[in-house]
Amino acid sequence: MEQFALDAIEQVTTRPPEVYDTITVEPLTPVIGAEVSGLDLAKELTDDQVAEVKRAFLRHHVLVFRDQTLTGEDHKRVAGCFGELHPVTLPVEGSDPHILDISADKNSRAVAGHGWHADGTADLRPSLGSMLYITRTPEPGCGGDTMFANMHLAYEMLSPAMKELLDPMTAVHDGLLAWEGQTPPPEYDVPVHVHPVIARHPDTGRKLLYINGVYVSHIEQLSKGESRAVIDMLVKHITNTALLHCRVRWTPNTLVFWDNRCVQHHAIWDYFPHSRYGQRVAIRGHRPTA
Repeated sequence: MEQFALDAIEQVTTRPPEVYDTITVEPLTPVIGAEVSGLDLAKELTDDQVAEVKRAFLRHHVLVFRDQTLTGEDHKRVAGCFGELHPVTLPVEGSDPHILDISADKNSRAVAGHGWHADGTADLRPSLGSMLYITRTPEPGCGGDTMFANMHLAYEMLSPAMKELLDPMTAVHDGLLAWEGQTPPPEYDVPVHVHPVIARHPDTGRKLLYINGVYVSHIEQLSKGESRAVIDMLVKHITNTALLHCRVRWTPNTLVFWDNRCVQHHAIWDYFPHSRYGQRVAIRGHRPTA
């Protein structure tokens, strides 16, 4: 591995440990993900607890809370501690637009979240983050994990020349691409927006790679062929660099909270014909900026 990539990893892994008073935080890997214990999310969180979860969230980007028993209202209340809720479904009479059912079984022909991506990047203001609460998992040993990748580190591991090339560029994110040739409902206003290829995290100011293979159609400053080659190279960098990743192994009644601004995820569909069920709530975000 090139020295600049090793230097980027070392910067992350040699940070001094955080100290918490109200929660316990155990990292999943040195660069992304942590399990948080000491909280019952069915109860109102104190200001100190919320502040410490936010601190852990900005450091680890993916937080795992196990053995939680939550109603839909509990789920939304916890998400609301971190911002205004972001609608996750089209308006349907009698349904809650802030709770999305995530379900797969023997009749499924596709599953939500399969393929590396960040949620809704074609939106003008993609979500800050998502909270996925899984209550039913495939039979033990039958898969269903979710993988996450650190986009700060994905940027930092690029060569100086590649960073210089990408820093001023912008990419078109097209919501129609996520439908993979299917026709969306007529009431769905398909979003198409331009975002920087290299964005900055609004809370920390850290640069991150803001390209994914699900929503990005092209890079505006390049020819069609150049754009395709660069996007494919960056997507391969994200998907094939194991040092960027952590893997969450779901158990029933687990909630995972990830930072959609600097994390990509991939729900592994390796459990057919077994079933999995959960619900997702998202938090409203801001327009990505360079």
